[in-house]
Amino acid sequence: MKVISLISLCLFFLFSCNNKKENDGRTDDSRSATLYLQNRSPLKPMAYLELPLGNIKPEGWLKEQLRHMANGMTGNLDSIYPEVVGPRNGWLGGDGDGWERGPYWIDGLLPLAYILDDEALKKKMRPWVEWVLNNQTEEGYIGPVPFETEPEPERGLQRGNRKDWWPKMVMLKVLQQYYDATGDERVIDVLTKYFKYQLKELPISPLDHLTLWANRRGADNLQVVYWLYNITGDDFLLDLGEIIQDQTFPWTTIFTNEENYNDPTTPWHYTQLKRYPFDSTEINDLTVSKLGGIHTVNLAQGLKAPIIYYQKSHEQHYVEAVKKALKDIKKYHGQPQGMYGGDEPLHGTNPVQGVEFCSISEGMFSLESIIKITGDMEFADLLERIAYNALPPQASDDFTTRQYFQAANQIELSDRLETSFQTNSHKGTDFVFGTLSGYPCCTTNMHQSWPKFVQNLFYATPDGGAAALMYAPAKVSLLVADSVNLTITETTGFPFKENVDFEFSLDRVASFPFHLRIPSWSKNAEILVNGDPAEVSVENQVAVIERQWQNGDKVTLKMPMTITTSIWHEFSTAVERGPLVYALKVTHEERKKNRGDIYREFNEVYATSDWNYGLIQSELDNLPESAQIIENKWDGRYPWNLENAPLEIRLTGVKVPEWKEVNGAPVFPGFWDGYYWDGDYGEGIKKEEITLVPYGCTTLRITEFPTYNLK
Repeated sequence: MKVISLISLCLFFLFSCNNKKENDGRTDDSRSATLYLQNRSPLKPMAYLELPLGNIKPEGWLKEQLRHMANGMTGNLDSIYPEVVGPRNGWLGGDGDGWERGPYWIDGLLPLAYILDDEALKKKMRPWVEWVLNNQTEEGYIGPVPFETEPEPERGLQRGNRKDWWPKMVMLKVLQQYYDATGDERVIDVLTKYFKYQLKELPISPLDHLTLWANRRGADNLQVVYWLYNITGDDFLLDLGEIIQDQTFPWTTIFTNEENYNDPTTPWHYTQLKRYPFDSTEINDLTVSKLGGIHTVNLAQGLKAPIIYYQKSHEQHYVEAVKKALKDIKKYHGQPQGMYGGDEPLHGTNPVQGVEFCSISEGMFSLESIIKITGDMEFADLLERIAYNALPPQASDDFTTRQYFQAANQIELSDRLETSFQTNSHKGTDFVFGTLSGYPCCTTNMHQSWPKFVQNLFYATPDGGAAALMYAPAKVSLLVADSVNLTITETTGFPFKENVDFEFSLDRVASFPFHLRIPSWSKNAEILVNGDPAEVSVENQVAVIERQWQNGDKVTLKMPMTITTSIWHEFSTAVERGPLVYALKVTHEERKKNRGDIYREFNEVYATSDWNYGLIQSELDNLPESAQIIENKWDGRYPWNLENAPLEIRLTGVKVPEWKEVNGAPVFPGFWDGYYWDGDYGEGIKKEEITLVPYGCTTLRITEFPTYNLK
């Protein structure tokens, strides 16, 4: 039996002592004070408790995914991109790049290193942490020290704004994770001193005194302040939290504003609103319903802002604000893979519109943060959709290249595409696969996505139990009940297969609850315990199995998947099954290109099969009978490409010769909406069998289809 690691036991005793001190007067279950870090009063107790970094281990294809990262850019960015994350970086004491990109990389490399328990990766990330821990100034400042004389600019380096609050926030996340993995007390000392420095400096130099980014992303700062408060109980941290909340962009106000029906091309200057306090007229006019008003990565990070503060306020208004925002985002900017059209600013629902990789990374982290606080499975459903649809195809299989933008409908990835807001800024490289194509923020920020998803597959519950809210092949070790060692081995072909199996290993018999999320897409889900149906009530999409558990017990969750459709841009149709969105299988070829500029070599991708197909409404009305599900031979290996796709859906579609690409983009034909044929389909109109595969397995794709009424 695998027992919990020594580090985890150390953290257990640390958290136990801290929480026992605080537990007097608490109203929540007393067992919440004996296991994992919980919010202290006056913060609202968290619904689920995060486990120490490294306690959750991926298995199967998910482990293979992380190994691709270790062997690809995540594990080798210092040699691939040395001019930025090499020894000259300011976060290593150098005179080079000193802003966000170094911390971004470590924010993904560090959790990957500890999840894989990879000593080579730990060796790469450790100097960054050590430099921060060993070079704090007397006043408490951390990070690259400003130059006495501003140096000459160097192309490709962000050397200025060294005292900007924003990049410090990324390093705060890094230090928190390092402490979770190691228990290194120096982190607590450094953060305490730094937050005292912030308490003194923020009234003089507010979050936005140098750039707007810290103001938009202040929740990242506040989140770590609350985390440290839960460990130390220092009251000054709550005072600092109020200052940070007050200086952060008012996301709650914006999310709850009434829909604005004015000019849908809100000028870009809204993202340049800088000074605090803000002009109330401008803030009251800004909503997510406007097409160009909000920077998409700021939005991805801002989604968690109301709920981070909700821990202090306890007001449900903050949760409802985020729910309203997500509905508005889907309505005005949504794409089927769970993301939103936004090539820097929000940019509408058109399926040729780009989705930035940083928005995926930060959106996932926001949702993961929200789930722990609220326990609301609406957010978990969205996280699942993004992780299993939007995330996999935006990096190459070997994790050596990535897209800056992806789109729901893309049939060519070349430097002639003109569908991006940033086309002129990035010389047409926004959609190609490269290392520095588009903008290099994603080259460094993409790495946190998969490791942090692994870290959120399982949680402890406040009453001494365990929870599985995301499903993937994995293994977890944790303490339950009265400090009983539990290992859960999760075996599954999810998200392609319907069943998830859990096997329990305990060092002694124990009674505790086991939580399972029942996704909103799953009807008539069934739970078996040791092969027998279990009568379990489901409340708010969570099934709780409360029983006395023994070593070797097994739980099976069966989630029937059915084919459904959803409506998107200009009444186009997407096909879904379970957690997966399906897209047209488009074969392709890649062509390397190097123009000798700052974007380096990149891969263009061109279709080698037809893509211009529509769906037939009568076929869709007859689902699932009109579709054929093909289960390909799959042994659980890495699935995210056309060759390994475990599933296919075959439907009858219609070839649309009038639908042609426009400068490489599949812009919808203007005539198709509701078009009706009465049996004579006309010249060139033919029914054909088409094959759909999971969105995450595609490189080129049509996901939103024009739909025709054919008789």
